[in-house]
Formats: sequence, C-alpha cells, structure tokens
Amino acid sequence: MGPPYITGLNPHSPEIIYLPCIYRNTGTEAPDYLATVDVNPKSPQYCQVIHRLPMPYLKDELHHSGWNTCSSCFGDSTKSRTKLMLPCLISSRIYVVDVGSEPRAPKLHKVIEPQEIHTKCNLGNLHTSHCLASGEVMISSLGDPQGNGKGGFVLLDGETFEVKGTWERPGGAAPLGYDFWYQPRHNVMISTEWAAPNVLKDGFNPAHVQAGLYGSSIHVWDWQRHEIIQTLQMKDGLIPLEVRFLHDPAAAQGFVGCALSSSIQRFYKNEGGTWSVEKVIQVPPKKVKGWMLPEMPGLITDILLSLDDRFLYFSNWLHGDLRQYDISNPQQPRLTGQVFLGGSLVKGGPVQVLEDQELKCQPEPLVVKGKRVPGGPQMIQLSLDGKRLYVTTSLYSAWDKQFYPDLIREGSVMLQLDVDTEKGGLKLNPNFLVDFGKEPLGPALAHELRYPGGDCTSDIWI
Repeated sequence: MGPPYITGLNPHSPEIIYLPCIYRNTGTEAPDYLATVDVNPKSPQYCQVIHRLPMPYLKDELHHSGWNTCSSCFGDSTKSRTKLMLPCLISSRIYVVDVGSEPRAPKLHKVIEPQEIHTKCNLGNLHTSHCLASGEVMISSLGDPQGNGKGGFVLLDGETFEVKGTWERPGGAAPLGYDFWYQPRHNVMISTEWAAPNVLKDGFNPAHVQAGLYGSSIHVWDWQRHEIIQTLQMKDGLIPLEVRFLHDPAAAQGFVGCALSSSIQRFYKNEGGTWSVEKVIQVPPKKVKGWMLPEMPGLITDILLSLDDRFLYFSNWLHGDLRQYDISNPQQPRLTGQVFLGGSLVKGGPVQVLEDQELKCQPEPLVVKGKRVPGGPQMIQLSLDGKRLYVTTSLYSAWDKQFYPDLIREGSVMLQLDVDTEKGGLKLNPNFLVDFGKEPLGPALAHELRYPGGDCTSDIWI
C-alpha cells in the first residue's frame, strides 16, 4: 500500500497511453492529433499506435493535457475521468476529447474556439490544465490575445465546458505564465513563467535572455482569494517551468525545474506562513564548441515526483540524460539513477565537449531496436507503482527545429525505463520503442503522456 492519500486512481498498470502528436513546423501540412499507444507487454499491438484522432484545424500546437476530473473530486460518485482536455499552445483553442466511451478510440467531444477565450478572458496561448474540487477545469495562459506575456487562468464548467471567465481577480494576472499546482490545505497555488508567446513562438534567441524577456520567478497565490501574495525570485534560476508540490496534501513544499539555468529549486512554507525558495540541485553546464553558445546548459524541461514522494525525476533535454533523485530529505536530494538517451553531446556528433565537470567522456549515441534516437529525453511519465518511466523526445516544434533538426526529419520517439524502487536506479528497456518517424502522414513530434486512470503529474489530492 502506498500513502493514504493515493486513492481514486486506477491501481493497475496502464494498458494504453494518450499523447498529442504535433505537425506544426515539420513541413507536413496536417493537423495535430491525439495518439493512443498500446503499452501492455502481453498485447499483440505492444508499442504500436492503435488509434489517431486528428484535430479539425492546422498548426494548433497541442502540448499538455489534463482531465475533466481527478483525485481532487474523489468521493464524488457523479464524477468520472472521461474527458481529456487538450489546450493549444499556439492557436489558443481547447479541445475536449471523449476518452470514456471507447478508451482505445477517443473522439472529439467539443471545440472551444480562441475567440471565446480572447473575449471572455482576454487570455491566449494556453498551457496547463488541472481539474478543481469544485468540478471546474482551470487552464493557465502564457499571454494575452496579442501574444504579450500574461499569466492568467481560464475557468471552464466541468460538465458543459463553457468558458466561465478567469480564475484570477480582474487585473490580477501574473506578468508571465506557464505551469501551476495548488495545495488547498495550505490555501496556496504556485505558478511559473516561461516567456511571452511573441518571444518564444518562433524559436530561442539568446539575446532575449540578456534582455530579461524570459521568466525567473514563481508566483504564490492565495487559493481562496485568487490573488498573488508573493513573488519569489529563483536562486540563479532562469525559466522556471514545471512545478510539482509533494503529492501528500498536508505537505507545504515542492520543486520547480529551472530550464535554462539547469537547477531544481525547492519552495517551502516558513513558520510565519510566508514562502521561500532554495536551490537544491545544480546541473553544471559544459564548455563546448560546434554549438550556438560556448556553454551548453542541461536544459531541465520536465520534472515529476513519484506518488509516494520518494523520488524526483527530471530530463536534461540538451545534455541528453534523465535523472532520478531520492528526496527522502527534500533539502538534500541524492542522485540514485542516471541514463543518457541521445542528446546533443553524443560521440561523433557536431558538438565537441571541451570541459565537463561530470563526465569523463561523451556518451554513445542511443540505438533502440535498430533506430538511432534523435533529440533528447523530454516529457516523462511514471507508472502508478513507480516501476516504469515513459519518455518522449520533443519539446516544442519551433525549438525542436532549432536545436534538433533531425527530430523534424525523423520524428520523435517514446521510450521506457525500468525503475528500481527499492534502492533507486534506472535502466533502459531495450524492447520498447514507439517510432513516430513512421507515422502514416510523415514524422510527428509526440509530446506529453497521460494514462486513462490518472497519473503522477495530473492528480492533486485535497
């Protein structure tokens, strides 16, 4: 048995996984789609895409997803996890997908057009979707309708999916937005920052970092009053992206991954009721030649916590490694597993490492089932029992195109690692590969992973 708060989830191993696949910026003029992948080792269709649900429009940039309801509604028998929310990073549409009627063949339930979100909320460029205990669905924004930075939140009715307006008070949005996580027992929500859509949409420009156009703070919100009560500057932290509270609803701490500065920072509640942040992990950059800058950061792009709050995982998309840390003592994470899955540093590639504080030699290219894997580890999802870690390799189409042109040509992949949950440790499963380079309409960029029964990055307990 896990911790007592882990109820309301399907305890069985996932048999299927949903993930959005993107065609924007790939040269293929086709809509993004939701793929259903068979991950049951006993199935004849193991490691295959068994269904594709194309969206009605082009160039949406599907990105992250969420549920119409989750563990925050546990105990309400009228609620069931039947709709997958697909907000679009570029078009600002929201697709509501019915995964309840036929889990192995999802179908489109409703389309919420950007004009409705622009008009009712004055927000756009949507990112994270979480369900609330109220039955509503809340989706974070990166910008306003013109593409300027604006970290607000769209509220949807959880039954009709009508746009109700913004969660935050009028005029109370954060300057920049990205991800968020709430913890009602401490009357708090934390939100993070990427950059204004106009800054990031066409690619990464280092000059924008020098100009201060990328985020470096997290925002602490009063959950009941819907307003910012503190803004915490990261400790040498640039681009704080994914944020995760500990799953234990009584916990008053969590972690945020700072992508560009490649650090993990811990935020926590002080005795006086205010919040603070401290850096607990730093991935050193590598001095290189043959790359866009003389130093290459790890670029921590995704993080997650195991359901029992024992392990923290994150991906270094540029360096190419995926790491596991024991966080039994959250103030002093201890590295327990590390695997290289491609990346920009591989032997024989265009980048030469001149100085490396961690490795004695550059890692070998990754070949799985005969395919050399392009890109690096990016989105991650952990099975509920903590024993299987699934990984995809695409970050965001415009940045993929810039940092890993071979991802655009060859498509992304989905991989799986076996996890030692006793002592810690990660090992690649050599028999698991979903190759999105072989999709019927051409190579696709597969992104965030979701289980039908709930997972480590969507479920919040109250």
